[in-house]
Amino acid sequence: MARAKLLSRGGWLRRPGEEADDAREELASQLKPHELDALGSWYWEGWARDAQLPPREAWRTWLICAGRGFGKTRAGAEWVRDVARHDGNARIALVGASLTEVRNVMVEGDSGVLAAAPGALAPQFEPSLRKLTWENGAIAWLYSAAEPETLRGPQHSHAWCDEIAKWDNSGERAMSCWNNLQLTMRLGDVPRVVATTTPRQTALMRRIMADAEAGKVAMARGDTFDNRAILPADYLASMVEQFEASNFGRQELQGEMVAAMEGALWDRALIDRCRLAGAVPRARRVVVAVDPPASASGDACGIVVVMLGEDGLAYVRADCSVTKATPERWARAVAAAAQAWQADRVVAEANQGGAMVASVLRAADIALPVKLVHASRGKAARAEPVAALYEAGRVRHAGLFAALEDEMCGLMAGGGYEGPGRSPDRADALVWALSELMLVKRARPRIWQLSG
Repeated sequence: MARAKLLSRGGWLRRPGEEADDAREELASQLKPHELDALGSWYWEGWARDAQLPPREAWRTWLICAGRGFGKTRAGAEWVRDVARHDGNARIALVGASLTEVRNVMVEGDSGVLAAAPGALAPQFEPSLRKLTWENGAIAWLYSAAEPETLRGPQHSHAWCDEIAKWDNSGERAMSCWNNLQLTMRLGDVPRVVATTTPRQTALMRRIMADAEAGKVAMARGDTFDNRAILPADYLASMVEQFEASNFGRQELQGEMVAAMEGALWDRALIDRCRLAGAVPRARRVVVAVDPPASASGDACGIVVVMLGEDGLAYVRADCSVTKATPERWARAVAAAAQAWQADRVVAEANQGGAMVASVLRAADIALPVKLVHASRGKAARAEPVAALYEAGRVRHAGLFAALEDEMCGLMAGGGYEGPGRSPDRADALVWALSELMLVKRARPRIWQLSG
């Protein structure tokens, strides 16, 4: 087999099949041990899948839109390494959501530029200057998408933008950063931009995806399971168990651009903006809210834990909902959640047999503080003021709650629910919890002055 065919294109070294096995054996017989080691460690063109390698056709912008763990970061880093190795005049922009992420993920991460550069070919990294310099003169600079004005003035021949769907678009910063970057791409004969991301419904993503559909952007697609040969089996099994049946899984694992429902009270971009990045503050109050099912064989019993932090914000801590549960089982689940999170109160919707709900909960734990609430309006109507809390930045999700968030995105303004499932039981429990913590007016102590 000709050497050109042996070293042709992505994934050959790990591609199954009898022909590939014969070719690998032939190549191994031609190489010395240290050459085989180098091939296994550094020959990216042989190890990569086709979707991780630059398009064959001419391109100016290349988008890799895929699920988590697909190998997007490695593909971007290897492309930067290859550009710098072959072009000493290359001036490369490395743009991420923040400078911390550019450094920790794109440059120094396990799949970053430094990890992709073997031995003496590694660039010199000067963090204080936000700069990488290769021996042949190629240079890369680090930029934060949160500071789009830093891209006014520089010039580049190449750029790698990582997780563009994650860029903060407050004040349209993400779009401004992308536009400013395009104006810097004026060096070299063919300036090129690589964007790697898991998709989300953002203005910038919609624009780039529209350009891809119009043929202006080359696009590679893929999902988490394309990289099953590298990812741990336990990780893959866990991801399938938690997220496979959810819209969150379609987005984060399968790399789909999940469309937002027109008129929905929540969309994924809003929920992602409200996802907690740092530590959870101390709690002032903790509420477990319950939306009991009408029957054991019907809808789920929504059980959601929410706390009020010392900073005045509400934090969604856990979704402990159970499906197809008898009253005794879901009551025990509520009691366990209240005990685990040291709840101050349990709030339970009482429309489905109020006295029964209270008695079942107290039977599960006699000391459980229970407040029964009665729904006088539809689920969507009750949810509207709670959605406004998210818009105002007063709620944080301290984790990923795929099933709950799917239901939230199905609640429609003006009434109605458009799935998944028949009823938004988890979302309804969330609404009761946040209403109790953030919207219920509490009587303030009054001081009476007695006249003498």
